[in-house]
Amino acid sequence: MKFLKFLALPLIVISCQTNPQTTNETSKKPNIIFVLADDLGYNDVGYAGQKLMQTPHIDQLAKEGKVYTNTYAGAPVCGPSRSVLMTGQHTGHTTVRGNNTITGGVAGKKGDKTVYRANLADTDYTVGNLMHDAGYKTCLVGKWHLGGYDSTATPLHRGFDEFYGWLINKPQTYSSTYWPDKRMKNDVMIDIPQNAEGKKGYYHTDICTDETIDFIKKNKDTDQPFMVMLCYSNPHAPLDAPDNAIYDDKDWPENMKTYASMIYHLDQNIERLKQAIINEGISENTIVFFASDNGPRSNYSDKLTEVVDFFDSNGQLRGYKRDMYEGGIRTPMIVWSPKMVKAESQSDLPWYFADIMPTFAEIADYKTDKMKTDGVSVYSSILDQPTPDKPRFLYWEFFERGYKQAVRYGKWKAVVIGGNMELYDLSTDIGEQNDISSGHPEIIKEIEAYLSGCRTESPYWPVNGK
Repeated sequence: MKFLKFLALPLIVISCQTNPQTTNETSKKPNIIFVLADDLGYNDVGYAGQKLMQTPHIDQLAKEGKVYTNTYAGAPVCGPSRSVLMTGQHTGHTTVRGNNTITGGVAGKKGDKTVYRANLADTDYTVGNLMHDAGYKTCLVGKWHLGGYDSTATPLHRGFDEFYGWLINKPQTYSSTYWPDKRMKNDVMIDIPQNAEGKKGYYHTDICTDETIDFIKKNKDTDQPFMVMLCYSNPHAPLDAPDNAIYDDKDWPENMKTYASMIYHLDQNIERLKQAIINEGISENTIVFFASDNGPRSNYSDKLTEVVDFFDSNGQLRGYKRDMYEGGIRTPMIVWSPKMVKAESQSDLPWYFADIMPTFAEIADYKTDKMKTDGVSVYSSILDQPTPDKPRFLYWEFFERGYKQAVRYGKWKAVVIGGNMELYDLSTDIGEQNDISSGHPEIIKEIEAYLSGCRTESPYWPVNGK
């Protein structure tokens, strides 16, 4: 199967081939595993066009499953992107619209600096709440990033039955290192002796995979379906890998070897997860999604810019993480499931993280008035069934370095910076190089009408910045 280099999105749905050990299919609703990479670029994976780094297992998932070429994260940075994912509301409505607040929020320390963060409120109805109410056992592994400095806003307080990972308000567990010596196991902090006293014995990515596999083994034979959000940290800064993997002999700067090795170890763990799904006999009743939370380059440092430019992490896409252009928000997307997803299939349907909640609700065959979403279910597309042809509006807003907005409407993409609207035709200009706003006043009028009522004010991120 040929994949379009610049149209493949970082969300991956994994589908396993039939295995002799697979148990008889039960009437149980499908299990769901959503795998989220951190700062993985649109072009950082081989199936999307990456030439220097190798991702054979992710590429195989793409071959076995369905690749989406127009999927988007919830925001160009991690906190609000995950808030959209969890609440089903875009950044004009979701509670967390930035990593740090402009006004209000709870104070805490990030290194030596005092910062203020918002957290998901107890009134927010999350994907965890939804799936729990639908009868699923729910679990979140790895990075939460939606609790801020509020100790009562952990995954366990927001719909998840189990949690294994790190919390911002628990600096002992805060994963600024890939070798944590403390970790949260539900609401208890535990030691990781392999990493005690500065040792590097148990890589964070391996920890997350092991915890997820343990959860699968515990729950595979019950009558209750499960939903796991597996949130890796790779390849987010700091650049750190157990070794240089297959890149030791490359004539590359050390930072490039490390970044490539971080993605290599992510790829290896995706394969471990897939094989566990197969070996535990649940592949035919499990849907796996794989995506990235936003575009590449964790911060504005020259080092990280050089790394993602060296690997051409975004291909022809314009921009990086924190940008409202395609390079900041477009993500790889794959869906894998042997019976439910057609192998070697591809779709250019535009959709984004706000659609995950209604999609999960349809997979679970569950309806509730508690779900307040800006998204729509894309389950029919996953099943290769007809989908509506009429384009809809997808919306983003972001506040770092000034208020910005973005809108996707069919083939059109609008970016609003400093009150000025740029317009691009993504069908002919994927790199957003040619602003054609002056030539399409009718499209500008439609988008302006949408923008006039698409958002509500936030107490933490007021538009006027005051």
